Amino acid sequence: MTENTAIVHLAVYDTLADWETGFATAHLNKPLWHKTPGRFAVRTVGQSLEPITTMGGLRITPDRALADLTPAESAMLILPGNDIFATEAFVPFVEKAREFLTAGVPVAAICGATGGLAMAGLLDDRAHTSNAAAFLDSLGYKGAELYREEPAVTDGDLITAGATAPVEFAREILARLDVMEPQVLASWYKLYGKQDPAGFYELMSA
Repeated sequence: MTENTAIVHLAVYDTLADWETGFATAHLNKPLWHKTPGRFAVRTVGQSLEPITTMGGLRITPDRALADLTPAESAMLILPGNDIFATEAFVPFVEKAREFLTAGVPVAAICGATGGLAMAGLLDDRAHTSNAAAFLDSLGYKGAELYREEPAVTDGDLITAGATAPVEFAREILARLDVMEPQVLASWYKLYGKQDPAGFYELMSA
């Protein structure tokens, strides 16, 4: 990592849904197929520096504390799904997302994290998706007219996705950050999203 490396911050908290951000973080942090290898790195941010336990039982020690993170230091904040989105424990992460969006720094939220954003009014004026329209409706939010029945949606600086769309979520993140050339990203999605081996050979020749 160099002084010019852009850091993408992955929020970590108890009950983090392990599978939802793996494609995104792996392909952000690994320089293969990047337009500028080494441009991005991934670091974790937690409510404190105390270890958290993911839904899969993995223990992660955050690299830094949420309160110390400013939008100017980050290329993007990624919010994985979780079981705490409707509790006070998730509020600091929602408020950090609000701070990022106000500053024009992208935020990507998937699954339950979209519920936390919805409850805070952050989806009221942005096109978005989630696990299901009924899920967000049950939270009493006001953005139903902007809900899209799609795996993942990007509206400006906000990316949202449902729990069953980790590959589409990653594709939107990689596109928003301009990590790969468009044709390379298309081949990437052909391989990982459509499970078409032709994508692999296209990537190998890119």
